[in-house]
Amino acid sequence: MSTAVVTGAGGALGRAIARRLAADGHAVAVVDVSAEALEDTRRELEAAGARVRAWALDLRDADAVGGMFTSVDDTSILVNNAAIYPSRPFLDIPLAEYDDVQAVNQRGYWICAQAAARQMVRAGGGAIVNIASIVRHGGWADLASYAATKGAAVALTRALARELGPSGVRVNAVSPGAFPTAAEEIHPDPEGYNRFVLDHQALKRRGTPDELAAVVSFLTGPDSSFMTGQTIEVNGGWVMS
Repeated sequence: MSTAVVTGAGGALGRAIARRLAADGHAVAVVDVSAEALEDTRRELEAAGARVRAWALDLRDADAVGGMFTSVDDTSILVNNAAIYPSRPFLDIPLAEYDDVQAVNQRGYWICAQAAARQMVRAGGGAIVNIASIVRHGGWADLASYAATKGAAVALTRALARELGPSGVRVNAVSPGAFPTAAEEIHPDPEGYNRFVLDHQALKRRGTPDELAAVVSFLTGPDSSFMTGQTIEVNGGWVMS
């Protein structure tokens, strides 16, 4: 049996990804810093008949992450999804906050990818999907630290795809647009933000977490077996590449 590891699985996007991969027939290991949110995910997946294990841990804790991958020693899929999303003007961002964002969104991806890739190389193959963001394109104000990590996620994807390809490990990225999740709670005017999103998208509706999960499913499944090093934009036609 092989396992799909999904980080940030307590949030809407991570939960939808875990749900879809379980429906695809994978055992899933779900990871989140919030034990309460993670328990909700675990209960939902178990109720649907999924084979699921859950780890409440902080990706900044390399030892805890390593211990999880020691327990999950049959990783065939990794979805690096966990991220933090603070918002404040660049000139007001304290270095400690910047370091914290890097520790979760960039260093956390690195730690998980390295641990998972070691197992995949030994097994002769696997798939890693890094979740990036539309924010890396736009130069949006007040999100400099987050945007920097999401640009790094794409660069890491390409580097790992090149290096791990000879071992049969595929590495791709998905770059979501503005999905309606708890991350939007940082915006002081939700209705105004919703109008802003729809004004910019070619498709005049909001996307759903399940639609993002479907793309992750594709990138981890056999229909994308000749794809690696790619970033797929899932943003309703806001940014086209």
